[in-house]
Amino acid sequence: MTTTEERPTTADAGTTAERAFPPGFVWGTATASYQIEGAATEDGRTPSIWDTFARTPGKVAGGDTGDVADDHYHRFREDIAIMKRLGMASYRFSVAWPRITPQVSADSLGPVNEAGLAFYSTLVDELIAAGIEPAVTLYHWDLPQALEDAGGWTSRATAERFAEYAEVVAGALGDRVGTFITLNEPWCSAYLGYASGVHAPGRTEPAAALAAVHHLNLAHGLGAAAVRRAAPGARVALTLNLAWVRTDGTSEADADAVRRVDGLQNRVFLDPVLRGSYPADVQADTAGVSDWSFVLDGDLQLIHQPLDVLGVNYYSPTVVRAWDGSGPRAEADGHGASEHSPWVACADLVEFPEQPGHKTAMGWSVDARGMTELLLRIHREHPGLELLVTENGAAYPDVVVGGRVHDVERVRYLRDHLAAVLDAVEAGAPVTGYFLWSFLDNFEWGYGFSKRFGIVHVDYATQERTLKDSALWYSSVVSRNAVPAAVES
Repeated sequence: MTTTEERPTTADAGTTAERAFPPGFVWGTATASYQIEGAATEDGRTPSIWDTFARTPGKVAGGDTGDVADDHYHRFREDIAIMKRLGMASYRFSVAWPRITPQVSADSLGPVNEAGLAFYSTLVDELIAAGIEPAVTLYHWDLPQALEDAGGWTSRATAERFAEYAEVVAGALGDRVGTFITLNEPWCSAYLGYASGVHAPGRTEPAAALAAVHHLNLAHGLGAAAVRRAAPGARVALTLNLAWVRTDGTSEADADAVRRVDGLQNRVFLDPVLRGSYPADVQADTAGVSDWSFVLDGDLQLIHQPLDVLGVNYYSPTVVRAWDGSGPRAEADGHGASEHSPWVACADLVEFPEQPGHKTAMGWSVDARGMTELLLRIHREHPGLELLVTENGAAYPDVVVGGRVHDVERVRYLRDHLAAVLDAVEAGAPVTGYFLWSFLDNFEWGYGFSKRFGIVHVDYATQERTLKDSALWYSSVVSRNAVPAAVES
């Protein structure tokens, strides 16, 4: 492991004047179980949909799988030591459902796997001993394959089993964990998993995607209630990858394209959780795809549980314009934009034009204004709701040279987005923390190991960890509770 014994000074990190965050602002990093743990068949774990998807030829770049990944399952103490050295106050990780109830079926949660629970219990204890507060995500996409075989998120039973699983985990960890996040980015689970098919389980069925949207929302509501039963002192959160949707066009059709995408990306998740209703325009837009008969009497009341914290994930803007169906349609950058075409109600009406300027290794354009705009929008529409930035970061083609990774582009990205968070805070948004994505380079879903988001470089052949310049820079931000006004080359 290559690290630096002392945290860098501001001068070391290449910074100038700075802006302070409020006292008590929580600084952390984040990961997800399938992306880092490995140990795919150890201690009773059974396959998830991502195990199946990754083993399907042609689905993941390079044929990569999460079988080993970062081997965090065996190296978590080493990883916690790095977090401590960097000064992290909190660590957001997810629990792998197939480790907890490996024999789950549509009809029964099955027996609890004590070995699986013990791993996360030990992880929590080690974090607390290091002075790092754990924040637990209950679902970050690794659905047990047995549940997908029974219908997956198109089935109401999956939401019911999720609530039972959530109660088990909260009951085991809730005496030490203060925040449980029910779901991470249900947009991805529903649309990328069931409409575009670029994520597990790889289905391309628009009607199934809408059913998945609802059952994921239902899972959140049932899961929130379950967490409160098992851990009444814990806070309940939900993490959404909200989009800053805008257009450079000037027509009414362009404005309508914004409305359509905002409805399917943002409001179809925000409204049932925070208002207790689905947007009427989204239901009208999708009437030709589904009659929404999967929404049963009482479901919206179950979904509309009190929410203690909303997690916001932001990476890139979503720029749209109307498409009249003639000629090729632009499908360019943005978080998930290249997968937008199969979206129900958007396929024949919206395109995603390529944007000028800097792009990350994912091909995503960079515009930190979206961070401020999203946080302030939520603050305007739902005043008083506590907000956390639960993911933000960038992939770049990092290379270790002389024991260092000089990732100045990532540092600039992070600086600009942290400044954007502070802009929102100073304008009144109650943002209480920031979790950088990601702590480690990891299995980047359909891109396999070809994209690196981490502030800690991982050599996948040797598992050696190397702190990137961005890790040292972020450590300086954390120690000073302030973001520099600029980043030097």
